[in-house]
Amino acid sequence: MTRVLDVARIQLVNWPALLAYPLAVVAAIPVLGLIIDITNGETASGPHEIYLLPVLCGVAAAGHLQSMTQVFPFTLGLGVTRRKFAQATALVVLGQALLLGLVLVVFGAVERTTGGWGREARIFGLGTLGQDDPLTQWLVYSGPIVAVSAICVLVGVVFQRWRQTGIYLALLGSAALLAGALATAQRWWAPIGSFLGGQSLLALFTAYPLLFALALGAAAWLLFRRATA
Repeated sequence: MTRVLDVARIQLVNWPALLAYPLAVVAAIPVLGLIIDITNGETASGPHEIYLLPVLCGVAAAGHLQSMTQVFPFTLGLGVTRRKFAQATALVVLGQALLLGLVLVVFGAVERTTGGWGREARIFGLGTLGQDDPLTQWLVYSGPIVAVSAICVLVGVVFQRWRQTGIYLALLGSAALLAGALATAQRWWAPIGSFLGGQSLLALFTAYPLLFALALGAAAWLLFRRATA
């Protein structure tokens, strides 16, 4: 475990991409919303939380792509095994997601206390999802961040294994798979929508993203074992 923590610390050398930039986005969103409102001559911005999480997920996950393409070769040179690096990566991904999720919950509490930043804005709240419990909000925010981070880790592993050729083939394969799925499953969307509509908030935003992340993590590990620096 000590070795895993040491490798995690090496990954955290890239802390600006993993933590500082995502936190800067979180802090800048209320200011940006205020500027937009002033520009439009409005006093209230209305609910905005739907736009925050996807942006934050993308910014937070980009750091893990850098870890795979830059930190991984360095740690291999230090004699770190692929298993230890994979375990450290999972630890960093989970820790980052939980930290950012907690920050969002705190900002949401401040937002409610200040009456939507003094202008009835909803940026961090989850009112449209009908859930105000802080623990559930924490999990709901953290789950998607873990899932998107797992995608970036897998992309980084594909790059390490097959370089640019692997990325291009993966993109083309994903596009072909998606096109085939859309062509053959058009009649499935109504049942899928009905199924998802009946799921709980924790299932949609925490359980399913975590299962998705685990599946990607398993795929990444299979490729990871043959990745080279």
